[in-house]
Amino acid sequence: MANKPSDKLVLGIPKGSLQDSTLDLFARAGYNIRVSSRGYFPSIDDEQMSAIMFRAQEMSRYVEDGVLDVGLTGLDWLTENGSDVVKVAELVYAKQELVPVRWVLAVPDESPVQKVADLDGGIVATEMINTTRKYFEDRNVNVKVEFSWGATEVKARLLDGIVDVTETGSSLRANKLRVIDTIMTSATWLIANKETMAVDWKRRKIENIAMLLRGAMEARDKVGLKMNVPREKLAESRKCSRPRSRPPSRRWPTIDGWPWR
Repeated sequence: MANKPSDKLVLGIPKGSLQDSTLDLFARAGYNIRVSSRGYFPSIDDEQMSAIMFRAQEMSRYVEDGVLDVGLTGLDWLTENGSDVVKVAELVYAKQELVPVRWVLAVPDESPVQKVADLDGGIVATEMINTTRKYFEDRNVNVKVEFSWGATEVKARLLDGIVDVTETGSSLRANKLRVIDTIMTSATWLIANKETMAVDWKRRKIENIAMLLRGAMEARDKVGLKMNVPREKLAESRKCSRPRSRPPSRRWPTIDGWPWR
């Protein structure tokens, strides 16, 4: 395992498209994480934790190597890297919405390609090399897969097709691209180093983080109302809203003799 402080749980936060949504989720879970405009070491208001920012594409490698104890990345990059880590919790959120993302095989609207086999002998650009190669190999389609350093949509008309990630499909439509197939669906995962999970206090800490993050996600579409009401006023309010009748088999807990539910 890489050399790092044993008295801290080192958290990896994805830098890039997932950064803002991840920080927002942690804020909703009760963590205050501050990131400077050019910094890679955010501050976090938990003395048991420290944080480092990495690209989601490389997060699982650093978790596997022990540079990080725990981190967040997509199932897509976990699969692409083949990292041997503990999958702690699935957290379905992306850059814009609380939905999984899709990696799709796409071609220009004017392309004669209608199915995967039509790409035999062609060239496809993607950032997710290993997964894309396996996809075509499993279908016995001979395709040269080239790495894309970004702006992948542009390359659809320079080559024969692309494999790119989409959340809403708006970028594909804007570039007049047509989806041939979905290669995989991916959500964000909280992952942990195997040796870290063998340390009791770190394992408990990670499990608590997972619980808080899941709770924050569940609470996003809910509204809570909290009031401080004197007991005597509460009893009066129950008189006003007392049900006219209720099934005799159902027992309600009471406050000062009036049912409370």
